[in-house]
Order: sequence, then structure tokens, then C-alpha cells
Amino acid sequence: MIIAIPREIMPDENRVAATPDTVEKLIRLGYEVHVERNAGRGAHHKDAAYTGAGAVIAESAQDLYSRADIILKVKEPMFNDDFGQHEIDMIREGATLIAFLHPAAPGNHEMVEKLRDKNITAFTMDGIPRISRAQRMDALTSMSTVTGYKAVLIAASHLPVLLPMVGTAIGPLKPASFLIVGAGVVGLQAIATARRLGAVVNVVDIHGKAREAALSLGAKISGFEVPDEIAMEKNGYAKALPEDWLQKERNVIFPLMKEADAVILSALVPGEVAPLLVTREMVAGMKPGSVVVDISIDQGGNCAATVPGEYCTFSDVLICGTKNIPGSVPVHATWLYANNIFYFVENLYKNAPGKFDIQDEIVSSSLVTDGGKILHRGTLKALTRS
Repeated sequence: MIIAIPREIMPDENRVAATPDTVEKLIRLGYEVHVERNAGRGAHHKDAAYTGAGAVIAESAQDLYSRADIILKVKEPMFNDDFGQHEIDMIREGATLIAFLHPAAPGNHEMVEKLRDKNITAFTMDGIPRISRAQRMDALTSMSTVTGYKAVLIAASHLPVLLPMVGTAIGPLKPASFLIVGAGVVGLQAIATARRLGAVVNVVDIHGKAREAALSLGAKISGFEVPDEIAMEKNGYAKALPEDWLQKERNVIFPLMKEADAVILSALVPGEVAPLLVTREMVAGMKPGSVVVDISIDQGGNCAATVPGEYCTFSDVLICGTKNIPGSVPVHATWLYANNIFYFVENLYKNAPGKFDIQDEIVSSSLVTDGGKILHRGTLKALTRS
């Protein structure tokens, strides 16, 4: 079976789904690996390194997709301007696609329907359950570590103030104030980074353990806890809050945003549309020159004013809606992701090449389309609402 590694075409996306090292591992599993020319350039992996690992170099995306049985990508398929075709249209019917698809996000519904209609079996790397057996495959956690760090640097580079308190001859400069919404993997890394840079950090999270972790990093904790039966699934994952609880959370966040220089939004519900926690009116209440980084934009975003994939200004507040923040740290992000996806493929076809076990929790949680049907629970829920 042929595994294909295409060059990513999302703007500013420098990651690639395989390194020369993981190509060698895939070949040892019995696959033939084809890599599109210059696919690894952004992460500083040359074509010669891939061929040295045993890969075949494909001259174009069309050529690559036409021969692939399994396609390993980083980001969701997009329209390829070079060929005037959507990447899905280049994939042959019946092939398998593995990538970050974020299928529940409203902006990706059309893409998911195209996968269904083309009879492509698709798995999403943001659907890996957080169980001990899946830790090596958990690309969402890997990329969240990178994202939390870089999100703070993005905010700092655009703020009109310094982050640390600085003493001067005419008095001290106040430290910048960061508000971080969501103290998961992204939020905790953001807290640690902002604190190291000297900012004052305030955190809002509705889960007790997350609040304790944020407190241990030196953050101030605001807000309230939501009862577990409302906030948590039986398996321990977060679940979507009812609207009345979301409004309570907005009421807590709003006055904190008025005092913040930067806001990092990272509240997510696994496999579902991100909760809307920040309205346009809340953004308008921030100080001029403030910055919002909406990390949850891949799943629809926490902020109503965010423009997916872009920077925008709303009421003199800069909002970052970049969808591939880890792509700006391509060497480490690629190393992490390439290994995550290798272990996912190894587990996916553990019984035989090309045959996956739907009874495996990792497989069933990440399966989006198969046999001409959409099977992903969060996506079906989102489609029903739309």
C-alpha cells in the first residue's frame, strides 16, 4: 500500500506529516511511502533526506494523490490554486485520509460532505481520546503545547506595552495583564510562558483540577466551578455547557477583559464546536490596543469577532484567528506531529494493512467518514444544529 505525504498548502503552514525518520518506520511496517517534492522544506527536511530514508519523490500533488492509498496530512484539505482543484477532488475514490480535520467546525462542514460524497475514509487527529494507550498518538496535546507557548509570543509582539514591570528613572512601568480562558494543555503552557515573560496572569476555568494546576503556576484564579454532572462526561472529558451556564461564564469574563492587555482563548469541547464565550460587545469593552488570540478557531472559535485564518481589528482590538499557530514553530511541531501520526497508523492497521478495527476506541473516536457516510458524533450534532 502507498502512503502519500503531500506538501501543505495552507498559508504559512510549514509543518509536514512525516520526517525522514518516520518514513523509515512506515517502510518497516510494510508500506511504500511517496513524498511530494519540497513537502518538507518548511520544516527543513530536504528531498534527499526522504529518498535516503527510502521514499519516492512525487513531482506534483496531482501525481501524488492519484496513486495514494493512504494520505497523511497536517491540516484539512483545501482548494489548490496551482491546479484549480480542491485537494479532495484529486484524491482517488476509496482512499484513506488522516489529518487534523476539525470536522465539527461550521467552516469545515462542506469539506466533510465532500469527503463523504467521494467515498473517502477519513480520520481526524483531533479526535484521539485522552487515554493512556493513546498518549503517543495525541497530536492535539502535542500541538497544544506548541500553541500555548507561541500564542503568548504572538500577543506580546503585537501589544503596545511591555510585558514585565520595568523600573525607570521616572517610575515603574506596570506589567502587562493576561487573561487566559481555559487551563487545559494550551492554557497551562500559556500561563507558564506569560509568567516567565513577567506578565500578570488571570485565569478562568470551570473545572476544579484545571484551576488547581493554573494556581500552581502562579496565576490568579477567577470565576466559578460548574458541577461535574453539567461540565463533564462520564469518561472525564469536558462537555458542552447549556446556554445559561455559558452566560454565567461570559458574565465572569467580561469585567476581566476590560482590565486585560491580552486575552488567550482556548476553551474547547472535544470533537464539538467551541463554546462562544466572548461577544463582540465584550471585545468592544477592552482597552484600545489590546490583543485577543483565539486559539479555538479551528473548532469555530470562542470569540464572535474572530475571522478564521486571519488577523482582524475590531473596535481597536487586534484579534488573531490564525488556524495553524504550530506551523510557525515547524521543526519541533513537525517532529511531534510526525511521530503522533506514525503511532496512529501503526495502531490503526495493527491487524492488517488497510483494515482498521472499528471496535478500537481510538479508531472509532477519530473516524469521520467511511462508506459514504458521516460517522463523527460531534459533526453530526453540529450539522443538525446548522
